[in-house]
Amino acid sequence: MDTVARIGVVGTGFIARGLVMALDGRSDVEVSKVLTRTDPRKRQEFPGEKRLTRSVEELIEHSDIIIECTGDVVYATEVLDRVMRESLPVITMDAELQVTTGPYLARLGYITEAEGDQPGCLATLKEEVTQMGFRPLVYGNIKGFLNHTPSIEEMRYWAGKQGISLDKVTSFTDGTKVQIEQTLVANGLGAGIAQPGLTGVSADDVSSGGAILAAKAKSLGYPVSDFILSPGSPAGVFIVAEHDEKFRDYLRYYKMGEGPFYTLLRNYHLCNLEIVKTLKRVQNGGEVLLNNGLCPEISVAAVAKRSFRPGDRIPRGIGSFDAYGIAVRIRDFPDHIPIGLLSEAVVRRHIKPGSLFSFDDVEIPETLALDAWLGCAKPQCATPHA
Repeated sequence: MDTVARIGVVGTGFIARGLVMALDGRSDVEVSKVLTRTDPRKRQEFPGEKRLTRSVEELIEHSDIIIECTGDVVYATEVLDRVMRESLPVITMDAELQVTTGPYLARLGYITEAEGDQPGCLATLKEEVTQMGFRPLVYGNIKGFLNHTPSIEEMRYWAGKQGISLDKVTSFTDGTKVQIEQTLVANGLGAGIAQPGLTGVSADDVSSGGAILAAKAKSLGYPVSDFILSPGSPAGVFIVAEHDEKFRDYLRYYKMGEGPFYTLLRNYHLCNLEIVKTLKRVQNGGEVLLNNGLCPEISVAAVAKRSFRPGDRIPRGIGSFDAYGIAVRIRDFPDHIPIGLLSEAVVRRHIKPGSLFSFDDVEIPETLALDAWLGCAKPQCATPHA
């Protein structure tokens, strides 16, 4: 009889809840413990609430594989540091963590992003298209709406309508989430970015927007990670690629167009349901699907949404009404503060709206996450694209 793998989950939010529901009832795995910072006695709505624990030691003791999906960089870094020092493999659906402290954690052991969110889906799509001989030029995300400074009233309405937290819906709307996702894709799949903040081409459809980005990648001389703003397109991912000229007639016959750029679209991503595929990959001894690498070239810098005065406090950067994130080259902005570290910060000097936060601007608490960033994201570590 095959051994049943014990799965420990970190987090009790929207994705974690859906993951536990997806794993329950399977014969090959069991959710053993779920780590929470809330009072387990008050979480009767959580599936299998008796598995909830506030003890990292208990999580480690009862787990063979850990799946983390909190979106909280500082907290998750501390938890996974302890987990990985016990040689447990880690799967995340947490691009925020990956682009901030992922390189530090990757030095400790096995950590991979899961399929299901856009970065993991793009990594899987790359595996498929390169096996067919395609040469990727664009790793693309599809976004339907963007507003860098949404009002709190708008965000409360959509959070309630969609059943997700206020900070999550805000980070989706102000563009922080797509910047984080495409930064992870760039670092993990060997791409660059076309410009700070990405290009975000407005397009009626994926193929036309992708062709613009592919032409940009050709002019730059390296593949790019980017997104299109296309309200009518599906909530998926795409790759624009080239192929050998000798197959042009075949690709035309296969309804791929005239070339030289071919768009390969994956028109869905099913988050908690697809994590199971990466879990099987790990169980079968597969290689890392995607992580942020050991020497990242791209980061997500925090940008001020409003004016700040000395003494102002910033409880949280991602999904807040204080800051949004943009993808930048680390070598070009070496003193920027990654938005994942902008937590419980105190402003030191006046900051104008639209300014990048620097380490001189604000005081960041001493945390393992901060130490991990300072130790692993040095400009000289990266091998920059031309």
